[in-house]
Amino acid sequence: MKKRIIVIGSGFGGLAAAIRLAAQGHEVEIFEKRDKPGGRAYVFEKDGFKFDAGPTVVTAPFMLDDLWKAAGKKREDYFDLVLCNPYYRIFDHIGRHFDYTSNEEDVLKEIAKISPADRDAYEPFMKASYAIFKKGFLELSDKPFLKFTDMLKVAPDLIKLKSYLSVYTYVSKFFKDEFLRRCFSFHPLLIGGNPFVASSIYALVDYLEQKWGILYAMGGTNAIVSAMVKLFEELGGKLNLNSEVQQILVQDGKATGILLRGGTIHHSDIVISNGDVANTYRELIAPQARKKNTNHRYEKRTAYSMSLMVIYFGTNKRYNDGKLAHHNIILDESYRELLKDIFKTKKLSKNFSLYLHMPTKTDPSVAPEGHETFYVLSPVPNQRSGIDWSTQAKPYRDAIMNFLEKNYLPDLSKHIVMEHMVDPRYFENELNTYLGTGFSVQPTLLQSAWFRPHNRSEDIPNLYIVGAGTHPGAGIPGVLSSAVVTANLIGPA
Repeated sequence: MKKRIIVIGSGFGGLAAAIRLAAQGHEVEIFEKRDKPGGRAYVFEKDGFKFDAGPTVVTAPFMLDDLWKAAGKKREDYFDLVLCNPYYRIFDHIGRHFDYTSNEEDVLKEIAKISPADRDAYEPFMKASYAIFKKGFLELSDKPFLKFTDMLKVAPDLIKLKSYLSVYTYVSKFFKDEFLRRCFSFHPLLIGGNPFVASSIYALVDYLEQKWGILYAMGGTNAIVSAMVKLFEELGGKLNLNSEVQQILVQDGKATGILLRGGTIHHSDIVISNGDVANTYRELIAPQARKKNTNHRYEKRTAYSMSLMVIYFGTNKRYNDGKLAHHNIILDESYRELLKDIFKTKKLSKNFSLYLHMPTKTDPSVAPEGHETFYVLSPVPNQRSGIDWSTQAKPYRDAIMNFLEKNYLPDLSKHIVMEHMVDPRYFENELNTYLGTGFSVQPTLLQSAWFRPHNRSEDIPNLYIVGAGTHPGAGIPGVLSSAVVTANLIGPA
Protein backbone atom coordinates (compact mmCIF):
# COMPACT_ATOMS: atom_id res chain seq x y z
CA MET A 1 0.00 0.00 0.00
CA LYS A 2 1.28 3.45 -0.91
CA LYS A 3 2.49 5.35 2.16
CA ARG A 4 3.14 9.01 2.83
CA ILE A 5 6.68 9.10 4.18
CA ILE A 6 8.54 12.02 5.77
CA VAL A 7 12.34 11.95 5.90
CA ILE A 8 14.11 14.26 8.36
CA GLY A 9 17.50 15.35 6.98
CA SER A 10 19.07 15.19 3.54
CA GLY A 11 22.41 13.49 4.19
CA PHE A 12 23.49 10.48 2.15
CA GLY A 13 21.34 8.15 4.26
CA GLY A 14 18.21 10.26 4.07
CA LEU A 15 18.50 10.90 0.35
CA ALA A 16 19.24 7.25 -0.43
CA ALA A 17 16.28 6.04 1.63
CA ALA A 18 14.03 8.66 0.03
CA ILE A 19 15.11 7.63 -3.47
CA ARG A 20 14.58 3.93 -2.83
CA LEU A 21 11.15 4.47 -1.28
CA ALA A 22 10.02 6.87 -4.02
CA ALA A 23 11.17 4.28 -6.58
CA GLN A 24 9.07 1.72 -4.68
CA GLY A 25 5.99 3.86 -5.26
CA HIS A 26 5.66 5.78 -2.00
CA GLU A 27 4.99 9.50 -1.59
CA VAL A 28 8.17 10.86 -0.02
CA GLU A 29 9.01 14.32 1.30
CA ILE A 30 12.31 15.46 2.86
CA PHE A 31 12.64 18.24 5.43
CA GLU A 32 16.12 19.73 5.78
CA LYS A 33 17.17 22.26 8.42
CA ARG A 34 19.87 23.97 6.36
CA ASP A 35 19.86 26.03 3.17
CA LYS A 36 21.47 23.24 1.12
CA PRO A 37 21.10 19.46 1.08
CA GLY A 38 23.84 17.09 2.15
CA GLY A 39 23.94 16.97 5.95
CA ARG A 40 27.56 16.25 6.81
CA ALA A 41 28.20 16.31 3.05
CA TYR A 42 27.36 20.00 2.86
CA VAL A 43 29.41 22.21 0.53
CA PHE A 44 31.04 25.55 1.38
CA GLU A 45 31.58 27.89 -1.57
CA LYS A 46 33.32 31.25 -1.55
CA ASP A 47 35.43 33.34 -3.93
CA GLY A 48 35.54 30.58 -6.52
CA PHE A 49 36.66 27.91 -4.04
CA LYS A 50 34.49 24.86 -3.39
CA PHE A 51 35.00 22.77 -0.24
CA ASP A 52 33.30 19.50 0.61
CA ALA A 53 32.44 19.95 4.27
CA GLY A 54 32.35 16.28 5.12
CA PRO A 55 33.12 12.94 3.45
CA THR A 56 35.70 13.02 0.67
CA VAL A 57 36.73 9.36 0.50
CA VAL A 58 34.34 7.52 -1.84
CA THR A 59 34.45 3.72 -1.66
CA ALA A 60 32.09 0.94 -2.76
CA PRO A 61 30.94 2.75 -5.94
CA PHE A 62 28.75 -0.24 -6.79
CA MET A 63 26.42 0.86 -4.00
CA LEU A 64 25.79 4.16 -5.78
CA ASP A 65 25.27 2.26 -9.04
CA ASP A 66 22.75 0.01 -7.26
CA LEU A 67 20.88 3.05 -5.95
CA TRP A 68 20.46 4.45 -9.44
CA LYS A 69 19.53 1.01 -10.77
CA ALA A 70 16.77 0.80 -8.15
CA ALA A 71 15.36 3.99 -9.66
CA GLY A 72 15.67 2.66 -13.21
CA LYS A 73 18.53 5.00 -14.09
CA LYS A 74 22.29 4.89 -14.71
CA ARG A 75 24.56 6.58 -12.24
CA GLU A 76 27.13 7.58 -14.87
CA ASP A 77 24.50 9.76 -16.56
CA TYR A 78 24.45 12.00 -13.45
CA PHE A 79 28.08 12.41 -12.31
CA ASP A 80 31.56 11.10 -12.99
CA LEU A 81 33.74 9.07 -10.64
CA VAL A 82 37.49 8.89 -11.19
CA LEU A 83 40.05 6.69 -9.45
CA CYS A 84 42.54 8.31 -7.09
CA ASN A 85 46.04 6.91 -7.40
CA PRO A 86 47.59 6.59 -4.94
CA TYR A 87 44.55 5.95 -2.80
CA TYR A 88 46.35 7.51 0.16
CA ARG A 89 49.80 8.87 0.83
CA ILE A 90 50.51 8.10 4.47
CA PHE A 91 53.33 9.93 6.24
CA ASP A 92 55.06 8.99 9.48
CA HIS A 93 56.53 11.43 11.98
CA ILE A 94 59.91 11.59 10.20
CA GLY A 95 58.40 12.30 6.78
CA ARG A 96 58.65 8.83 5.25
CA HIS A 97 55.61 8.02 3.20
CA PHE A 98 53.73 4.93 2.14
CA ASP A 99 51.68 5.11 -1.07
CA TYR A 100 48.67 2.81 -0.93
CA THR A 101 47.84 2.21 -4.59
CA SER A 102 45.60 0.17 -6.88
CA ASN A 103 48.46 -2.03 -8.09
CA GLU A 104 49.49 -4.99 -5.94
CA GLU A 105 53.09 -5.01 -7.14
CA ASP A 106 53.41 -1.32 -6.31
CA VAL A 107 51.97 -1.95 -2.84
CA LEU A 108 54.52 -4.73 -2.30
CA LYS A 109 57.33 -2.38 -3.34
CA GLU A 110 56.04 0.26 -0.92
CA ILE A 111 55.94 -2.30 1.89
CA ALA A 112 59.47 -3.49 1.10
CA LYS A 113 60.65 0.13 1.09
CA ILE A 114 59.50 0.46 4.70
CA SER A 115 60.13 -3.09 5.95
CA PRO A 116 61.38 -5.84 3.60
CA ALA A 117 60.50 -8.49 6.16
CA ASP A 118 56.80 -7.54 5.93
CA ARG A 119 56.50 -7.93 2.16
CA ASP A 120 55.25 -11.51 2.44
CA ALA A 121 52.59 -10.50 4.96
CA TYR A 122 50.47 -8.62 2.44
CA GLU A 123 48.95 -11.55 0.54
CA PRO A 124 47.75 -13.47 3.62
CA PHE A 125 46.48 -10.23 5.12
CA MET A 126 44.39 -9.48 2.04
CA LYS A 127 43.00 -13.03 2.02
CA ALA A 128 41.94 -12.53 5.63
CA SER A 129 40.48 -9.14 4.76
CA TYR A 130 38.43 -10.74 1.98
CA ALA A 131 36.99 -13.33 4.38
CA ILE A 132 35.90 -10.54 6.73
CA PHE A 133 34.52 -8.51 3.81
CA LYS A 134 32.49 -11.46 2.54
CA LYS A 135 30.80 -12.01 5.90
CA GLY A 136 30.80 -8.53 7.44
CA PHE A 137 29.91 -6.49 4.35
CA LEU A 138 28.26 -8.66 1.71
CA GLU A 139 26.19 -10.76 4.10
CA LEU A 140 25.49 -8.54 7.11
CA SER A 141 25.66 -4.83 6.26
CA ASP A 142 22.25 -4.65 4.57
CA LYS A 143 20.45 -7.01 6.93
CA PRO A 144 18.40 -5.64 9.85
CA PHE A 145 19.34 -6.65 13.39
CA LEU A 146 16.05 -6.07 15.17
CA LYS A 147 16.08 -9.11 17.49
CA PHE A 148 18.80 -10.49 19.72
CA THR A 149 18.41 -13.84 17.96
CA ASP A 150 19.59 -12.10 14.77
CA MET A 151 22.88 -11.47 16.60
CA LEU A 152 23.09 -15.00 17.96
CA LYS A 153 22.88 -16.42 14.44
CA VAL A 154 26.01 -14.60 13.29
CA ALA A 155 27.97 -14.78 16.55
CA PRO A 156 29.87 -18.00 15.63
CA ASP A 157 31.06 -16.42 12.36
CA LEU A 158 32.13 -13.24 14.13
CA ILE A 159 34.09 -15.27 16.68
CA LYS A 160 35.70 -17.31 13.89
CA LEU A 161 36.79 -14.07 12.20
CA LYS A 162 38.27 -12.83 15.50
CA SER A 163 36.02 -9.78 15.56
CA TYR A 164 36.70 -9.53 19.31
CA LEU A 165 40.21 -8.26 18.50
CA SER A 166 40.83 -4.61 17.73
CA VAL A 167 41.65 -3.84 14.12
CA TYR A 168 45.13 -2.72 15.17
CA THR A 169 45.76 -5.98 17.08
CA TYR A 170 44.46 -7.99 14.13
CA VAL A 171 46.68 -6.18 11.62
CA SER A 172 49.64 -6.62 13.96
CA LYS A 173 49.33 -10.39 13.59
CA PHE A 174 50.46 -9.92 9.99
CA PHE A 175 52.75 -6.87 9.96
CA LYS A 176 55.65 -6.35 12.37
CA ASP A 177 56.70 -2.81 11.43
CA GLU A 178 54.88 -0.23 13.54
CA PHE A 179 54.37 2.25 10.70
CA LEU A 180 52.87 -0.44 8.44
CA ARG A 181 50.58 -1.56 11.25
CA ARG A 182 49.25 1.97 11.39
CA CYS A 183 48.95 2.20 7.59
CA PHE A 184 46.72 -0.87 7.42
CA SER A 185 44.62 -0.16 10.52
CA PHE A 186 43.83 3.58 10.52
CA HIS A 187 40.52 3.17 8.65
CA PRO A 188 38.21 3.23 11.73
CA LEU A 189 39.24 6.86 12.17
CA LEU A 190 37.37 7.62 8.93
CA ILE A 191 34.12 6.47 10.57
CA GLY A 192 34.67 7.76 14.10
CA GLY A 193 36.43 4.80 15.67
CA ASN A 194 39.68 4.18 17.53
CA PRO A 195 41.85 1.60 15.70
CA PHE A 196 43.04 0.32 19.09
CA VAL A 197 39.44 -0.39 20.15
CA ALA A 198 37.30 -0.79 16.99
CA SER A 199 36.54 -4.38 16.02
CA SER A 200 38.77 -6.18 13.53
CA ILE A 201 35.66 -6.47 11.36
CA TYR A 202 36.83 -3.13 9.94
CA ALA A 203 39.83 -4.86 8.38
CA LEU A 204 37.35 -5.58 5.58
CA VAL A 205 37.97 -2.03 4.36
CA ASP A 206 41.39 -3.00 3.03
CA TYR A 207 39.81 -5.52 0.66
CA LEU A 208 36.99 -3.14 -0.24
CA GLU A 209 39.49 -0.45 -1.24
CA GLN A 210 41.68 -2.79 -3.26
CA LYS A 211 38.71 -4.31 -5.10
CA TRP A 212 36.87 -1.09 -6.02
CA GLY A 213 39.37 1.66 -5.27
CA ILE A 214 39.20 5.10 -3.68
CA LEU A 215 37.24 7.37 -5.98
CA TYR A 216 36.52 11.03 -6.36
CA ALA A 217 33.37 12.59 -7.78
CA MET A 218 34.32 15.31 -10.25
CA GLY A 219 33.08 18.58 -8.84
CA GLY A 220 33.45 17.23 -5.30
CA THR A 221 31.48 14.85 -3.09
CA ASN A 222 28.58 17.28 -3.10
CA ALA A 223 28.22 16.54 -6.82
CA ILE A 224 26.88 13.16 -5.64
CA VAL A 225 24.44 14.93 -3.30
CA SER A 226 23.22 17.19 -6.13
CA ALA A 227 22.75 14.15 -8.36
CA MET A 228 20.81 12.33 -5.64
CA VAL A 229 18.51 15.33 -5.20
CA LYS A 230 17.93 15.46 -8.96
CA LEU A 231 17.13 11.74 -9.05
CA PHE A 232 14.79 12.03 -6.06
CA GLU A 233 12.87 14.91 -7.62
CA GLU A 234 12.62 13.06 -10.95
CA LEU A 235 10.89 10.29 -9.01
CA GLY A 236 8.32 12.79 -7.73
CA GLY A 237 9.91 13.45 -4.35
CA LYS A 238 9.84 16.85 -2.67
CA LEU A 239 12.76 18.47 -0.82
CA ASN A 240 12.10 21.29 1.65
CA LEU A 241 15.10 23.39 2.71
CA ASN A 242 15.27 25.78 5.68
CA SER A 243 12.74 23.51 7.38
CA GLU A 244 13.95 22.49 10.83
CA VAL A 245 11.98 19.78 12.58
CA GLN A 246 11.15 20.62 16.20
CA GLN A 247 9.26 17.46 17.13
CA ILE A 248 8.27 14.05 15.85
CA LEU A 249 4.57 13.75 16.70
CA VAL A 250 3.56 10.51 18.40
CA GLN A 251 0.02 9.40 19.22
CA ASP A 252 -1.04 6.02 20.63
CA GLY A 253 2.48 4.71 20.20
CA LYS A 254 2.83 5.64 16.51
CA ALA A 255 4.47 8.53 14.68
CA THR A 256 1.86 10.71 13.02
CA GLY A 257 4.11 13.34 11.45
CA ILE A 258 6.34 16.25 12.37
CA LEU A 259 6.12 19.72 13.84
CA LEU A 260 8.42 22.27 12.20
CA ARG A 261 10.07 25.08 14.10
CA GLY A 262 7.60 27.86 13.37
CA GLY A 263 4.52 25.78 14.08
CA THR A 264 3.65 24.02 10.82
CA ILE A 265 2.53 20.38 11.14
CA HIS A 266 2.96 17.75 8.41
CA HIS A 267 1.25 14.38 8.78
CA SER A 268 2.57 11.08 7.48
CA ASP A 269 2.21 7.31 7.75
CA ILE A 270 5.94 6.80 8.36
CA VAL A 271 8.74 9.01 9.67
CA ILE A 272 12.42 8.38 8.91
CA SER A 273 15.12 10.30 10.75
CA ASN A 274 18.46 10.90 9.06
CA GLY A 275 19.38 13.18 11.93
CA ASP A 276 21.80 12.28 14.70
CA VAL A 277 20.30 9.28 16.48
CA ALA A 278 20.85 10.59 20.01
CA ASN A 279 19.44 13.99 19.08
CA THR A 280 16.45 12.34 17.38
CA TYR A 281 15.43 10.49 20.52
CA ARG A 282 16.50 13.03 23.14
CA GLU A 283 15.24 16.20 21.47
CA LEU A 284 12.53 15.29 18.95
CA ILE A 285 10.46 12.67 20.78
CA ALA A 286 8.63 13.13 24.07
CA PRO A 287 10.12 10.95 26.88
CA GLN A 288 6.82 9.21 27.56
CA ALA A 289 6.82 7.82 23.99
CA ARG A 290 10.12 5.94 24.36
CA LYS A 291 10.77 3.26 26.95
CA LYS A 292 13.80 1.68 25.24
CA ASN A 293 15.47 4.74 23.75
CA THR A 294 15.64 6.73 26.94
CA ASN A 295 17.84 9.70 27.71
CA HIS A 296 19.78 7.43 30.07
CA ARG A 297 20.62 5.06 27.21
CA TYR A 298 22.11 7.83 25.08
CA GLU A 299 23.68 9.88 27.85
CA LYS A 300 25.13 7.15 30.10
CA ARG A 301 25.29 3.83 28.25
CA THR A 302 26.48 4.86 24.78
CA ALA A 303 30.06 5.58 23.70
CA TYR A 304 30.43 8.25 21.05
CA SER A 305 32.91 9.07 18.31
CA MET A 306 35.42 11.87 18.51
CA SER A 307 34.73 15.29 17.09
CA LEU A 308 36.74 17.20 14.50
CA MET A 309 38.56 20.43 13.85
CA VAL A 310 38.48 21.11 10.11
CA ILE A 311 40.22 24.02 8.38
CA TYR A 312 39.20 24.74 4.78
CA PHE A 313 41.64 26.99 2.96
CA GLY A 314 42.49 28.16 -0.53
CA THR A 315 45.84 29.40 -1.78
CA ASN A 316 46.85 31.61 -4.69
CA LYS A 317 49.68 29.19 -5.41
CA ARG A 318 49.68 25.67 -6.84
CA TYR A 319 51.74 23.16 -4.85
CA ASN A 320 53.00 21.01 -7.70
CA ASP A 321 56.24 19.71 -6.19
CA GLY A 322 54.85 16.17 -6.00
CA LYS A 323 55.17 15.87 -2.23
CA LEU A 324 51.44 15.57 -1.63
CA ALA A 325 48.74 13.34 -3.12
CA HIS A 326 44.98 13.88 -3.29
CA HIS A 327 44.44 12.11 0.07
CA ASN A 328 47.20 12.48 2.68
CA ILE A 329 47.34 10.95 6.14
CA ILE A 330 49.95 12.38 8.53
CA LEU A 331 50.51 10.20 11.61
CA ASP A 332 52.15 11.63 14.70
CA GLU A 333 54.86 9.75 16.59
CA SER A 334 52.66 9.66 19.70
CA TYR A 335 49.78 8.14 17.69
CA ARG A 336 48.61 5.72 20.39
CA GLU A 337 48.82 8.31 23.16
CA LEU A 338 47.05 10.87 20.99
CA LEU A 339 44.12 8.53 20.40
CA LYS A 340 43.95 7.83 24.12
CA ASP A 341 43.71 11.58 24.73
CA ILE A 342 40.95 11.90 22.13
CA PHE A 343 38.80 8.92 23.08
CA LYS A 344 39.51 8.20 26.74
CA THR A 345 40.99 11.05 28.74
CA LYS A 346 39.32 13.59 26.42
CA LYS A 347 41.98 16.26 26.57
CA LEU A 348 43.33 18.43 23.78
CA SER A 349 46.80 17.11 23.02
CA LYS A 350 49.66 19.30 21.86
CA ASN A 351 50.27 16.69 19.14
CA PHE A 352 47.97 15.79 16.27
CA SER A 353 47.52 13.39 13.40
CA LEU A 354 45.98 14.91 10.30
CA TYR A 355 44.07 14.15 7.13
CA LEU A 356 45.03 16.64 4.43
CA HIS A 357 42.70 16.73 1.44
CA MET A 358 43.97 18.30 -1.80
CA PRO A 359 41.16 17.86 -4.36
CA THR A 360 42.69 20.21 -6.94
CA LYS A 361 45.28 17.47 -7.46
CA THR A 362 42.51 15.66 -9.35
CA ASP A 363 39.96 18.37 -10.09
CA PRO A 364 41.17 21.95 -10.73
CA SER A 365 37.54 23.08 -11.14
CA VAL A 366 37.09 23.37 -7.36
CA ALA A 367 39.41 26.42 -7.20
CA PRO A 368 40.00 29.50 -9.36
CA GLU A 369 42.62 29.04 -12.06
CA GLY A 370 46.14 28.92 -10.62
CA HIS A 371 44.82 28.35 -7.09
CA GLU A 372 44.69 25.33 -4.79
CA THR A 373 41.93 24.01 -2.54
CA PHE A 374 42.68 22.16 0.71
CA TYR A 375 41.07 20.96 3.84
CA VAL A 376 42.94 19.69 6.86
CA LEU A 377 41.13 17.63 9.47
CA SER A 378 42.31 16.88 12.99
CA PRO A 379 40.40 14.45 15.26
CA VAL A 380 39.70 16.06 18.64
CA PRO A 381 37.71 15.04 21.75
CA ASN A 382 33.95 15.44 21.60
CA GLN A 383 32.15 17.96 23.79
CA ARG A 384 32.16 15.68 26.81
CA SER A 385 35.72 16.99 27.22
CA GLY A 386 34.60 20.42 28.39
CA ILE A 387 37.21 22.10 26.15
CA ASP A 388 36.45 25.80 25.69
CA TRP A 389 36.71 26.10 21.92
CA SER A 390 36.05 29.84 22.04
CA THR A 391 39.58 30.21 23.43
CA GLN A 392 41.25 27.01 22.17
CA ALA A 393 40.25 26.97 18.50
CA LYS A 394 42.57 29.75 17.29
CA PRO A 395 45.82 28.52 18.93
CA TYR A 396 45.04 24.95 17.85
CA ARG A 397 44.42 26.15 14.31
CA ASP A 398 47.68 28.10 14.33
CA ALA A 399 49.65 25.06 15.52
CA ILE A 400 48.26 22.94 12.68
CA MET A 401 48.87 25.54 9.99
CA ASN A 402 52.40 26.23 11.25
CA PHE A 403 53.11 22.51 11.17
CA LEU A 404 51.87 22.25 7.57
CA GLU A 405 53.90 25.29 6.52
CA LYS A 406 57.07 23.93 8.09
CA ASN A 407 56.76 20.38 6.75
CA TYR A 408 54.47 20.20 3.71
CA LEU A 409 53.34 23.56 2.31
CA PRO A 410 56.21 26.10 2.14
CA ASP A 411 55.26 29.76 2.69
CA LEU A 412 51.66 28.71 3.29
CA SER A 413 50.80 31.74 5.44
CA LYS A 414 51.79 34.08 2.58
CA HIS A 415 49.52 32.36 0.07
CA ILE A 416 46.24 31.72 1.91
CA VAL A 417 43.55 33.86 0.29
CA MET A 418 40.45 32.18 1.69
CA GLU A 419 39.82 30.25 4.92
CA HIS A 420 36.92 28.76 6.84
CA MET A 421 37.13 26.71 10.03
CA VAL A 422 34.79 24.48 12.03
CA ASP A 423 35.22 22.79 15.42
CA PRO A 424 32.98 20.70 17.72
CA ARG A 425 30.59 23.62 18.15
CA TYR A 426 29.67 23.35 14.47
CA PHE A 427 28.77 19.68 14.78
CA GLU A 428 26.81 20.29 17.97
CA ASN A 429 24.92 23.44 16.98
CA GLU A 430 24.68 23.35 13.19
CA LEU A 431 24.42 19.60 12.59
CA ASN A 432 22.57 18.89 15.87
CA THR A 433 24.88 16.04 16.88
CA TYR A 434 24.90 15.05 20.53
CA LEU A 435 28.22 16.07 22.14
CA GLY A 436 29.33 17.55 18.81
CA THR A 437 30.47 14.18 17.51
CA GLY A 438 31.74 13.87 13.97
CA PHE A 439 30.35 10.35 13.40
CA SER A 440 27.67 9.68 16.07
CA VAL A 441 27.85 6.33 17.91
CA GLN A 442 31.38 4.92 18.16
CA PRO A 443 31.98 1.72 16.12
CA THR A 444 32.90 -0.85 18.78
CA LEU A 445 31.98 -4.54 18.80
CA LEU A 446 29.39 -3.99 21.52
CA GLN A 447 27.90 -1.10 19.55
CA SER A 448 27.56 -3.02 16.28
CA ALA A 449 24.71 -4.92 14.60
CA TRP A 450 21.96 -5.64 17.20
CA PHE A 451 23.82 -3.64 19.85
CA ARG A 452 23.68 -0.50 17.70
CA PRO A 453 20.57 1.73 17.60
CA HIS A 454 18.11 -0.13 15.42
CA ASN A 455 16.98 0.87 11.93
CA ARG A 456 13.38 0.51 13.12
CA SER A 457 12.60 2.01 16.49
CA GLU A 458 11.81 -0.44 19.28
CA ASP A 459 9.43 2.15 20.76
CA ILE A 460 7.61 3.48 17.71
CA PRO A 461 7.05 0.85 14.98
CA ASN A 462 6.62 3.33 12.12
CA LEU A 463 9.72 5.37 13.00
CA TYR A 464 12.94 4.45 11.20
CA ILE A 465 16.54 5.63 11.57
CA VAL A 466 19.09 5.92 8.75
CA GLY A 467 22.60 7.29 8.80
CA ALA A 468 25.80 7.07 10.80
CA GLY A 469 24.33 6.27 14.22
CA THR A 470 22.37 3.18 13.25
CA HIS A 471 23.29 -0.20 11.72
CA PRO A 472 25.71 -0.74 10.04
CA GLY A 473 27.50 2.56 10.82
CA ALA A 474 29.19 5.68 9.49
CA GLY A 475 30.93 6.30 6.17
CA ILE A 476 29.25 6.48 2.76
CA PRO A 477 28.90 2.68 2.37
CA GLY A 478 27.50 2.40 5.89
CA VAL A 479 24.82 5.05 5.52
CA LEU A 480 23.87 3.81 2.04
CA SER A 481 23.48 0.32 3.54
CA SER A 482 21.25 1.72 6.29
CA ALA A 483 19.00 3.09 3.55
CA VAL A 484 18.79 -0.36 1.94
CA VAL A 485 17.83 -1.90 5.27
CA THR A 486 15.15 0.72 5.91
CA ALA A 487 13.65 0.57 2.40
CA ASN A 488 13.46 -3.23 2.62
CA LEU A 489 11.78 -3.10 6.03
CA ILE A 490 9.13 -0.69 4.75
CA GLY A 491 8.67 -2.51 1.44
CA PRO A 492 7.05 -1.45 -1.84
CA ALA A 493 3.76 0.40 -2.18
